[in-house]
Amino acid sequence: MTNPRVRKIADRIQVIVAEMLERRIKDPRLGFVTVTDVRVTGDSQQATVFYTVLGGEEEMAGTAAALESARGLIRSEVAKQLQMRTAPTLAFVHDALPETARHLDEVLAKARLSDEQVAAAREGASYASEEDPYKKPREIPDDEPDNESDTDIESDTETDTDTDTAADTSGEADDTGRTGA
Repeated sequence: MTNPRVRKIADRIQVIVAEMLERRIKDPRLGFVTVTDVRVTGDSQQATVFYTVLGGEEEMAGTAAALESARGLIRSEVAKQLQMRTAPTLAFVHDALPETARHLDEVLAKARLSDEQVAAAREGASYASEEDPYKKPREIPDDEPDNESDTDIESDTETDTDTDTAADTSGEADDTGRTGA
C-alpha cells in the first residue's frame, strides 16, 4: 500500500465501514466494535477490514457473525460512496493487536517486578572479597633509583659507537660503498 491513492481508498473505506456499523447496521449480535485498520490490495479489488470488539469470546463470535451477514450491505454502501467502477470485496478480520499489547504489558510488569526484587536484595549486600577485586599493576616508588636499567642502556650505546669508529678506520667499504681511508 505504498501508492497514495490506495491509502486514500483504505482510509475512506475505514470511515464508511465505521459509520455503517454505528448508524445503519442494527444487528443485536453486533457488539461494541472499533475498526482499527483497512488494507487494500494494489489493484483495489480486495479490502481487509481489521476490527476489535470490547468483551469476551461470546461477543467476538456474535460480532463476527453479524459482520459476515452485513458484508453485502456494507460493500454496496462502500461502492456508492467511493464511486468506483468496481467495489472492493470486503473481508473482516479480528485484530489481535490489543491482546498482543496486553501480553507485552504483562511481560513488562513481570520484568519490572523482578528488577525491583533484585534492587531490594542488592540494598544490604556486600562484596564477596574486596570492593575492587581486579589486580592492579605494581607501583614502584619514585625515590628508588633504577640503576640496573640505566647502566645497561649507557653501556649499550658506548659499545655501538666503538664499533662504528672501528669500522670507519679499517678502510673497508661501509653501507654507502665508500672506503674509510
